[in-house]
Amino acid sequence: MFEITPTTRLRRSPFFEATVAEGVSGFSPYNHMLMPTGYGDPEGEYWRLINGASQWDVAVERQVELTGPDAGRLAQILSPRDLTKCVPGQGKYVALCNHAGTLINDPILLKLDDNRFWLSIADSNILFWARAIAAERGLNVAVIEPDVSPMAVQGPKADDVVAAVFGDWVRDLKFFWFRETQVEGIPVAVARSGWSKQGGFEIYLMDGSKGTALWNIVREAGRSWEIGPGNPNPVERIESGLLSYGGDSDDTTNPFEVRLERYVDLDVADDVIGIHPLRRIRDEGPKRHQLGITLDGDTPGGHHASWYDITVGGRKVGDMTCGTWSYRLGRNIGYALIDRACRPGDRVEVRKDGEAIGATLSDLPFL
Repeated sequence: MFEITPTTRLRRSPFFEATVAEGVSGFSPYNHMLMPTGYGDPEGEYWRLINGASQWDVAVERQVELTGPDAGRLAQILSPRDLTKCVPGQGKYVALCNHAGTLINDPILLKLDDNRFWLSIADSNILFWARAIAAERGLNVAVIEPDVSPMAVQGPKADDVVAAVFGDWVRDLKFFWFRETQVEGIPVAVARSGWSKQGGFEIYLMDGSKGTALWNIVREAGRSWEIGPGNPNPVERIESGLLSYGGDSDDTTNPFEVRLERYVDLDVADDVIGIHPLRRIRDEGPKRHQLGITLDGDTPGGHHASWYDITVGGRKVGDMTCGTWSYRLGRNIGYALIDRACRPGDRVEVRKDGEAIGATLSDLPFL
């Protein structure tokens, strides 16, 4: 046994006390915060997400707020996706890149109004990045981390749960669209989004002192649909083909290598960061691509804690970036970031813990 030493560098979520009351059994650091990673029943939590309604503390998805006359311009400079048609109340999945065209985050951009945007980020420090770019470009914009913390409700019964809290209007929200509202005086924004393919919402709490109250409101409303606690589920996300930035990418990965090409608009302005190398990569062709991989054998394995070499004829051709036992497929599956010469159906070997394991490449998603 060991303990996490208390430090102000690793913050608690506004929902922390509620997750402790739910019996949280593990945390992982993410954006300098504690992210719940389970409640002691991995398979039960998985099937709750697949069949019912699962409630997640995802406050670690921090918001980087851009406010001011140049907020829209900064948002576009940071993103190689065309934002000119984005309207208030709409969100877009974007692939942020550095000056080399390397992926540095894949947030949801939410447009609150013409002069105010949120970047709901994955695990990297985009706050410092955005501030630096704004200063270098001389933009009239404030870049802050606001008091905003998402909670997710995911699963096929999520619509019923969230509608019971906020009203049936939530059923009409289009994917990535959102609306600001409140419940029992608690200010929130309700978005149809979330890191699963089972459907659901993210509820952006805008008053960190109300975390336990909001959690309990949703928990109570969800009793009729047997809601229970969960977390961004590693099994479901791999089955569903969802990217984990920083887990499935490295310091040289570009969006084209990890199936994000449809979120890159190469005709955006030349001052968008990374657009020139992205055009070149498109013209020359990326060196790697992301495929599924299924390992031989039917003995359940654990989740990956590191990348593993993929070889063909003893020569390394890529990496297995994630892996898990699929409850629905009954196989060990994962992702391969691999040479483009390798194709779905090819046989390869995974070098895992000193053992060579036969495997087959496939298209994504698995399900």
